[in-house]
Amino acid sequence: MPEIKVVTEVAGRVCALPLETGASVGNGDDIAFVEAMKMEIPVASPAAGKLKSILVKVDDVIAEGQAVAVLET
Repeated sequence: MPEIKVVTEVAGRVCALPLETGASVGNGDDIAFVEAMKMEIPVASPAAGKLKSILVKVDDVIAEGQAVAVLET
């Protein structure tokens, strides 16, 4: 199955991970939330599929463009 990396568009601190590995996700579902400039910015799934792995944990500081999860489509 093809894999897609889910990347963040902002740098900041991971403040929430609402899904667990193995969860089914739809196109546009929120996979993580990043706190940046006192706002919580969602990181959305670019496609429907199954959440294969989560590459970050809550309180990790991440960079713009960093992969936060891997989807199987």
